[in-house]
Amino acid sequence: MSQTYTPVERTATGKKLAGPVGWLDERLGLAGPAKKNLRKVFPEHWSFMLGEVALWSFVVLLITGVFLTLWFDPSMAETTYTGSYRPLNGVEMSVAYASSLDISFDIRGGLLLRQMHHWAAHLFIAAMFVHMLRVFFTGAYRKPRELNWLIGLGLLMLGILGGFSGYSLPDDLLSGTGLRIADGMIKSIPLIGTHVSFFLFGGEFPGDQIIGRLYMVHILLIPALLLGLIAAHMLLLVYHKHTQFPGPGRTNENVVGYPALPVYIAKAGGFFFIVFGVIASMAALFTVNAVWIYGPYNPAEVTAGSQPDWYMGFAEGALRIFPPLEWSWFGSTWAMSVFIPGLGFLGLLFVALGVWPFIERAITRDEREHHLLERPRNNPTRTGLGVAGMTWFGLLWIGGGNDVIALKFGLDLNAITWFLRVGIFVGPVIAFIVTRRICISLQRKDNEVLTHGYETGVIDRSPDGGYSERHAALPIEKQYAVTSAKERPKAIEAPELVDENGVDAPRSRRERLRHRMRRFYYFGSGAVDKPTAEDMAHAEEHLRGSNEHPIELGEDFQGVSETGVPRVH
Repeated sequence: MSQTYTPVERTATGKKLAGPVGWLDERLGLAGPAKKNLRKVFPEHWSFMLGEVALWSFVVLLITGVFLTLWFDPSMAETTYTGSYRPLNGVEMSVAYASSLDISFDIRGGLLLRQMHHWAAHLFIAAMFVHMLRVFFTGAYRKPRELNWLIGLGLLMLGILGGFSGYSLPDDLLSGTGLRIADGMIKSIPLIGTHVSFFLFGGEFPGDQIIGRLYMVHILLIPALLLGLIAAHMLLLVYHKHTQFPGPGRTNENVVGYPALPVYIAKAGGFFFIVFGVIASMAALFTVNAVWIYGPYNPAEVTAGSQPDWYMGFAEGALRIFPPLEWSWFGSTWAMSVFIPGLGFLGLLFVALGVWPFIERAITRDEREHHLLERPRNNPTRTGLGVAGMTWFGLLWIGGGNDVIALKFGLDLNAITWFLRVGIFVGPVIAFIVTRRICISLQRKDNEVLTHGYETGVIDRSPDGGYSERHAALPIEKQYAVTSAKERPKAIEAPELVDENGVDAPRSRRERLRHRMRRFYYFGSGAVDKPTAEDMAHAEEHLRGSNEHPIELGEDFQGVSETGVPRVH
C-alpha cells in the first residue's frame, strides 16, 4: 500500500500554525536563516556525544538549581536546629546548614533534587574533561578553531569554580575545610594575600559573609558566564562547521552526516532524557555529599580523611606533596609551599592548555584550515604530550588522597609522598616516551594490515604439512579511512646560518631553535610513511593471487580473534 506525502503547510496543524508563524516571520525575518541552519549537516561519531553530555548535564543543573534556590537560605547567622534529623537536634549551626538539612529531610523530593544537582555537576565537569581530551588528541583545536578551544577552556574553569562554590554553600564541616584550604591559598599570595582574604571573607576567616557572596556567584555570575560561553561555543561550531573523522567522501571542504532537522534535533532530544534519567538514577541509588554526617562547620575542627570533590583532587595533591618552602622578605612571610602548588600549578595547567594551539602552529608553521581530525597515533608527539599531562595530573590526584591510600593499603604515608614527589617528574617523561613508541608501532601495524591484509581465521595446510593463515584485504572504505587520516608532514629543511655575504642570517638562532623543535614535534609522524599507490596495487595483486579457496567475508565476519570469536575490523 503506497503512502502519499503531504507538505506540512497543507496539514491541519500546518494550517493552524501558518498565521502565527507568518506573523512572526514578517516582523523578525527568521525563516531564511532558520531554514539554512536547521538543514545544516553534522557528522556522526560516538565521541561527539561527549559535548552533548556536558550540555545536557548543565541543563539538569539549571533545572535542579532553580528548585534548590527556592528553599536554600544562604545566611551565616546562628540558629538552633529543630528539624527532622534527630542526631543534630539542639545543635547550634548556621542558617545555611540548617536549610540544607531541611531540603534533605523536610522538603518533599528535596534530597533527590539536591543529589541530582550534585551528580549533574560531577558529570558536567567530567564530560568537559573528556571532551577536551578528545579535542586535543584529534587536533580539533587547530586553525580555525583556536578561539573555540579557549572558550572550551573557559567553560572548564568556570565549571570547576561553580562546583567549588556550590559544595561550599551548605556550610558543613567538610565544605568549611575546603574553604579553609582556599583561604590559605589566597593568603599565600605575596604582599596582597591577607588583604584579598579579608576582602573576600569580610574579615578574619571564616567571617559571616562568604556563604552569601558565594551564593550570588554560584546562582548568578557563573551561570550567566556559562550560558554566554556555551552560546558562543555553539555559534562558532555552526560557523566553522563540525570536524569529522576521515572516511569515504569526507574532505576538508565538506561535511558528511545528517541534517539538524529532523535527525539530530530528534536524537538530541532523546539523548537529553537519557542523561536526565541516568543522573536521576544515580541520585536515587547513590548518596553523594551527605552533609548531615559531617555536622556544622567549626574552624577549630577538621574531618579525618577529608577529600575534596574529584576535580579539585589534583590541587589538593599538589599541596600535600610539595616540600616545605618559606621565605621571609621585607617583614612578611612568603609561604611558597602553598602558593606554588596551590595557585602556581593551577595557573600552569590552564596557561599551558591555552597557549598550546599557538605554540604548535609556531613550531609547524601550518597555516592551513583543518576540518578533518587526526588519529592520535598519527601524531605521536602530541599524543605523547597529552598522555604525559594526564600522568602528571593523575599522580597529583593520587596525592590528594595519600592519607586514605596509606590507611587502606597499610602503606607508609611518607613513602607515598616521596614516591609522588619523584613521580611527577619521572612519570610524565616515561609516559611520553612509551606513548610515542606505541603510536609509531600502531602506524606500522596499520601499514602491515594495508599491504598484507588481516587475519581471517582460515588456515591452509601445505602439501609438506605446514600451516599458514589466510589474509584478506581491508574493505576499500577502511583503506581510505586509514590512509587519508595520515597527513604527510612538510619537509624539514635546516635554516641557513649565513647569508650570501657570509654574514650571520637574521634571526638565525631563532630559526635553528624552531628547526630543532619541528624535528622533535614531527618525530614519528614521518618515520612510518603511509603506503604508496604502487604498494597498494602490489598488495592487492598479492592478496588476490592466493585464491584457490575463496573466502566469503561479509559485513558480519571480517576475521576472528585468537580465541576464535568473530571480530569487526
